[in-house]
Amino acid sequence: MGTVFSFDVRGGEPDAVRAALQEAVAGLHRVDEVFSAYREDSQLSRLARGELTVEDCDPDVAEVLGLGAEAERVSDGWFSMRYEGRLDPTGIVKGWAAERAARRLAAVPGVSGVSMNGGGDVQLLGTPDSQRPWRVGVSDPLRPGGLAAVISAAGTQELAVATSGTAERGAHIVDPRTGRSAVTDLVAVTVVAPCLTWADCWATAAFAMGSREGLRWLESLPDVEALLITAGDEVRCTGGLASHLG
Repeated sequence: MGTVFSFDVRGGEPDAVRAALQEAVAGLHRVDEVFSAYREDSQLSRLARGELTVEDCDPDVAEVLGLGAEAERVSDGWFSMRYEGRLDPTGIVKGWAAERAARRLAAVPGVSGVSMNGGGDVQLLGTPDSQRPWRVGVSDPLRPGGLAAVISAAGTQELAVATSGTAERGAHIVDPRTGRSAVTDLVAVTVVAPCLTWADCWATAAFAMGSREGLRWLESLPDVEALLITAGDEVRCTGGLASHLG
């Protein structure tokens, strides 16, 4: 998927955790094989060319396409599974794959907490220990090496943090209305929600909308908070974000 995944697993019997990690890594490689838009022989590429039907593909394909269709509906099309006229659900695949891997690890007997980081987007489950919660630093897109905020998972058993923006990969987010790079007043949108699958989608959609419409839309979503940073160094937040800072 063109990025680095890292795991932090607390508790559990070492051999069981090691086996679950191997399974999770194998699962991520399998997702890359199935969904890669860069491999001509991937099931996604063959599906896009009409060589396969959804029924011919791995069951994960139908699941991801269903989730992507729901993301398109909720965002009124600002999240899209199409790029340059081709089927391309990669905007949802990374978050979905990372969340699924985290949940597999959290299911290992004795595991008290999991932090799964997929290219800077994080799924948190449980706690690292009984004395403190998981915490995630949000990079400041205008000050390399600095932090714009620290998100705490205190008081919850599952929390995801996902950021979309231009700081790391340039203008890679597409405006579905034009098919070209989204031109907005934003440089970054960080979304905090229980599930990384949705947090990743909502951050991408909100970035494409711009700060005013994006903030209004994010405020309407249940169990979602967000931090938006504009190119003019203006910080805008949803009303409940403060409860996650720390």
